[in-house]
Amino acid sequence: MQPYELSAERLYQICDDSLLDFETTSDLPDLDDILGQERALGALHLGVGMRHEGYNLYVMGSPGLGKHAIVRNLLQQRATKAAQAQDWCYINNFRAPHKPLVLCVPAGFGNTLQTDMRRLVRTLLSALPAAFDSDDYRNAVQTIKDEFKAREEALLGSLSEQARQADIMLMSTPSGYTLAPLLKSGEVMGPVEYEQLSAEEKQRIERSSETLRLALRQGLQLVASWHREHDKRIEQVNQETTRATVDIHLAELQSSYQQLPGVMAFLAEVRLDIIERGEDHFANIEPTKVLGSQRLTPFNRYFVNVLVDNSASSGAPLVYEDHPSYQNLVGRIEHLAQMGTLLTDFTLIKSGALHRANGGYLVLDARKLLSQPFAWEALKRALQARELRLQSLEQTLSMASTISLEPDPIPLDVKVVLVGDRRLYYLLNQYDPEFSLLFKVEADFAEDFERSPQNTLLYARLLATLQRREKLKPLERGAVARLIEHASRRVEDAERLSLHLASMLDMLRESDFWAGERGSERVTREDVERALGESLHRADQIRERMHEAVLRNLRLIETSGSSVGQINGLAVVQLGNHAFGHPVRITATARLGDGKVVDIEREVELGGALHSKGVMILSAYLANRFAREAPLSLAASLVFEQSYGPVEGDSASAAELCVLQSALAGLPLRQDLAITGSVNQHGNIQVIGGVNEKIEGFFDICRARGLSGTQGVIVPEGNVKHLMLRQDLLNAVRDGQFHVYAVSEVDQAMELLTGLPAGAADETGGYPLGSVNAAVKQRLDELSYLRRRYIQSEGTGRDHSDQ
Repeated sequence: MQPYELSAERLYQICDDSLLDFETTSDLPDLDDILGQERALGALHLGVGMRHEGYNLYVMGSPGLGKHAIVRNLLQQRATKAAQAQDWCYINNFRAPHKPLVLCVPAGFGNTLQTDMRRLVRTLLSALPAAFDSDDYRNAVQTIKDEFKAREEALLGSLSEQARQADIMLMSTPSGYTLAPLLKSGEVMGPVEYEQLSAEEKQRIERSSETLRLALRQGLQLVASWHREHDKRIEQVNQETTRATVDIHLAELQSSYQQLPGVMAFLAEVRLDIIERGEDHFANIEPTKVLGSQRLTPFNRYFVNVLVDNSASSGAPLVYEDHPSYQNLVGRIEHLAQMGTLLTDFTLIKSGALHRANGGYLVLDARKLLSQPFAWEALKRALQARELRLQSLEQTLSMASTISLEPDPIPLDVKVVLVGDRRLYYLLNQYDPEFSLLFKVEADFAEDFERSPQNTLLYARLLATLQRREKLKPLERGAVARLIEHASRRVEDAERLSLHLASMLDMLRESDFWAGERGSERVTREDVERALGESLHRADQIRERMHEAVLRNLRLIETSGSSVGQINGLAVVQLGNHAFGHPVRITATARLGDGKVVDIEREVELGGALHSKGVMILSAYLANRFAREAPLSLAASLVFEQSYGPVEGDSASAAELCVLQSALAGLPLRQDLAITGSVNQHGNIQVIGGVNEKIEGFFDICRARGLSGTQGVIVPEGNVKHLMLRQDLLNAVRDGQFHVYAVSEVDQAMELLTGLPAGAADETGGYPLGSVNAAVKQRLDELSYLRRRYIQSEGTGRDHSDQ
């Protein structure tokens, strides 16, 4: 093996079958514990158990870690042990109907009270008309009427007798009472007879008539007062009849709720209102028109609106709101259209997720919550005030111009759990000063955990648990081993295992499908391999097209020979959940200048900040190693050839430093090697991401053109622990057809790329002849000399170009 070359065994960390002491997953017990999430579980335990204000939770981690399921299971366990939450109701405020009152009752009593009140109204709609139609009521009313009729008749009879004695008749007319003089014969005196009377007789009649008019006026005033007294006594009889009927039907209801003061107070208000409204309120109305109608009726005032019913729960409520809009969160007030007008009352108040979770736990997706207008502010306002004040958006935005309901606020005691990604958490923490006061506990779910022998067996039990939960075919030992190896590949670390349960479930389901296609009752390693291969093939069209462009020489990539100022770098493309690597040609030029290294990508605004940083490090490295006592006298340029999009990251800085030294010293670089890695100012090669995809990307190009036996890839030594390469690449390495080298310094990479020793500096700062560093330093010294001569010639005006 050549220096720095890795054996095939170091390129892939196999899962040792000896660790899997079972035949199939049917032999493994379920995994009851949550694997690898001790940190997050500790935070959840604190957040859920802490009852002080502000200790709500933010659960963070990438999608697919099973955060929602874990949080729900833990909260469900906690909720079942908690006290059962109460029912919340809204009832009519008889003194101010636009301000409905809150009624809190034990769980289950809300629906019972609602049913009882509807039954009471139905009963009274029949009982009250029957009571007013009874003989007792009629006799009582008739007695009062007879009494007052007798009084009136006696008064009028007395006045009539008094008038007759004065030869005057008291007569009743449609417009009231009138007086007329009488003849001796007892008949009413006409105008002609009256004119024939003497003056003295006329005066007597007038005096008598005036006296009778005064008496009649006083009598009529007395009759009017008797009418008022009559109506009052009739009303008293009505109220007594109503009271007696209502009391009979309310007595049983009151006895059922006597331990609930709030309900008793409500029933007392209902009793007084029904008694006050009396018979006319309940007369000639069919119960079905009141109770089965979707219209607002006067009888709604006696109903109960059960906002939250916890009768079916066994402990504290656990609510997950999938669509946390403003109304779904804090509730709403609905309206009904009647006669072209929108009307509402307290029975049209609808609960929100915060109402249903009151006394328990509310789980929300952070991204969905923040994407809903006004929902985030409404949640914060409720948590800060510790009460639920139901307002429409029009009222909240001060845009309402009509009278609406103002329901009493409900005291709020809820633990809110936001589930989201890390970026959202840190953005909220930075830009919303109230966030850290309301969500004091962060539960950070791990993406992976250590791949130890003990954890490998636990991971096998996890796969067995998922297999049984999904009702899939048992997995053979080899299939489990392959999935464990895939878990390391997914997390890009041979010493770690991925905790991304969603992707594992997908692989289990797809492997089960291919096993079924074969007619097998077990899932084998080959089924897992096919599932992985098919999954890659479905998403691999873009990679194939990019590689095809290389093979057709549309994108210029050389995999043989050597060239000055040209090198094969490696890049990774991430498309959704699929990532693949491909080689890129990086070229450099160098000439006399003032020490500036031009990053063409940056100049045309295609290079990102990290890439630009990597290029700037190159000039710092060159100056530190070769020009400590004199300025650099070169002008260089670097570019990614045939790059038509943004370039980001510093993983190509090692390749750029190597190609820059090649351009300076005129040293040809091997084109059958590709290199990836980040470099620092001291020439150390640092780890990069996507190392597996990068190696495989160059291997695929080389294999398609024909493996020569000299081709390979140079990677940072720190990335060796991340290598989990494909089986076909491993076979090529074993056969000596492809090579993977791990280096820790740029000098080691230059030795591999040039075939020359790098050369170490002596005490004077010189390098051995024939070494890479000697060639670079010699060229930089030449450029420095030329620059000094150029400056001198500029100063004297002489031309030394021929010297």
